[in-house]
Amino acid sequence: MKTRPEPTAAEPSTTPTSTPTTRRRRRRGINSGESRGAWILLAPYMLLFAVAAFIPIVYAFYTALQKSPTLVNPESGFGGFHSFLTVFKDYRFFDTFGNILTVLAVWLPVMIVAIVALALMVDASRGRFGRAMRFIYYIPGALAGIANFVLWVYLLNPALSPLGPLWEALGMDTLKEVVTDGHMPLILSAMLLFQGIGTWIVIVIGGLNGISDEVLEAAALDGASAWQLAWKVKLPLIRPWIGYAALMNLAYGFQLFLEPYLLRQVSAGSIDAQWTPNQLGYAFAFDNRDFPAAAAMSIILLAITLGIGMLIVFRSGLFGDEGKKS
Repeated sequence: MKTRPEPTAAEPSTTPTSTPTTRRRRRRGINSGESRGAWILLAPYMLLFAVAAFIPIVYAFYTALQKSPTLVNPESGFGGFHSFLTVFKDYRFFDTFGNILTVLAVWLPVMIVAIVALALMVDASRGRFGRAMRFIYYIPGALAGIANFVLWVYLLNPALSPLGPLWEALGMDTLKEVVTDGHMPLILSAMLLFQGIGTWIVIVIGGLNGISDEVLEAAALDGASAWQLAWKVKLPLIRPWIGYAALMNLAYGFQLFLEPYLLRQVSAGSIDAQWTPNQLGYAFAFDNRDFPAAAAMSIILLAITLGIGMLIVFRSGLFGDEGKKS
């Protein structure tokens, strides 16, 4: 009876094996399939981004490089960076940015600290009480836009406000005395805090709910107290959500227009007409009829917000794995 000889070194086995080349081809096929799926999912967003962001940005930059027609020289054409020089030389330019930076310096730290502290307290209070507080914190978010503004006009008017005794004690008897340039950072900070804090608490709580129970149980078994659990475990893990809240509120702060514009109207002009950069851009476009300067102002705002936003993104681990590894 003949037996099949065993394969020797000179006679390799014919059993199919997975070679490095085969594995690379298989991995390349999987990656290409995933890439096609990703691009298909991104296509609607990319179309929306092109229509609502990319094309307007390109058009704004094109407009900013044009020469604004005047009565003396009605012809328009390529003007280089003249519109940017016009914006920088305007006496109101640095004042408007100083105003908005003052608001951000007051409002943004208070906003972030309050969001994180209240979200951690609500997350630690599981059950009916925590759900009730989550709902109560979210209620001010329903008073957005004009509704929030009308509420604050009522509160700021000493003749109508329940805070009337406070305003009188501070020596303020009319709305015009309350709404002044010096008081605007505090007024806007209070308005923006009341309007947005509830929504962001809910968002950060969503990040806290995503923390694995195994991580929390392991920390508890190691003897971590409630304070240590919040400070050393939960807080580092929700850093991307905190960065996202800071980024979006920062962008909103630089876009302030409606609140100072309407406060000037109801206070009979007690504050500057161009109190924020957006108001200055509006004045360039519709008061001075200088659309290239208005476009240049929008490009400057875009560059500033993008630069600060990228700093927040990279420092907070937003859109990456840095926050999860902390």
